[in-house]
Amino acid sequence: MRHFISLKQLDAGQLARLVRRSADFAAGRDRDKKPLADKTVGIFFRRSSTRTRTSFMVGAQKLGASTVSFGPQDLQLVTGETLEDTGRILSGYLDALVVRTNDAAAEMEALGRQDRMAVINAMSTEEHPTQAMADLSTILEARGSLDGVHLLYLGEGNNTVSALAYAFALTPGARLTVVTPEGYGVPEPVLDEARAIGRERGVVIEQHHDPGDLPRGVDVVYATRWQTMGVPKPDPDWRSKFLPFTVDARVMKRVSKPAGTIFMHDLPAVRGDDVTDEVLDGPQSLAWRQAEHKMFSAMAVLEFCTAEG
Repeated sequence: MRHFISLKQLDAGQLARLVRRSADFAAGRDRDKKPLADKTVGIFFRRSSTRTRTSFMVGAQKLGASTVSFGPQDLQLVTGETLEDTGRILSGYLDALVVRTNDAAAEMEALGRQDRMAVINAMSTEEHPTQAMADLSTILEARGSLDGVHLLYLGEGNNTVSALAYAFALTPGARLTVVTPEGYGVPEPVLDEARAIGRERGVVIEQHHDPGDLPRGVDVVYATRWQTMGVPKPDPDWRSKFLPFTVDARVMKRVSKPAGTIFMHDLPAVRGDDVTDEVLDGPQSLAWRQAEHKMFSAMAVLEFCTAEG
């Protein structure tokens, strides 16, 4: 049994194997194997979800597991039972619990204070680790290799790009350029930690706030919804600060390399804000295949956390 709460818990070899395993599932390899036969996976989401919830539900079933789904009002956490006690109880029934929260990963850590049930982070305020895995396996499928990949991220410095920073830190020669509005960047302690992890692998992670200063010849352009998890922003004028960061055809033309640059988006997209229709539905977009990879990465993580051997 292994928990999967943060990519910081992995070493470079583990991440590489997980990404390759996700790519194996994407390619249809081992389709008939059922490594989670006789296992039961719980899905506990405190907030709405289309892709991640469905990915884990279907992915678990494809691996042979049965699933149980809990909504935000279904567990007796709402009547005052502690997270630790809830985790201890559920560990007697479940082999894994997949959790999404709009709160800190400390909730998942509390549920994980038992040694029978794996706890898997399907998104917390700090990090979205399985999204980053899906992103890497999508890039691997498109490029054939992750070595030296350069990704340009435009938009809010949210939990998606924090996870990407940790994932890139474990990827040899990778480069991540994050460009966000002033005041909406990735917290510097997160970037400093990722840089420290990636230093020995020649990884470059940088952040600035000038949309007029974008690198040329990148491999990937990445956008995300400006209101992470749909949470409103306190500044009533926030949208005007984000508009210069819209990924449109001009941005793609300016930063793309002749050999081909792909566009990615973790979805849901707000068309006309974070990305235009022309880009999201255009020939460079892998956003829809990327969404499929969420299921493949969910399968890789479930297997990693619960399968014997």
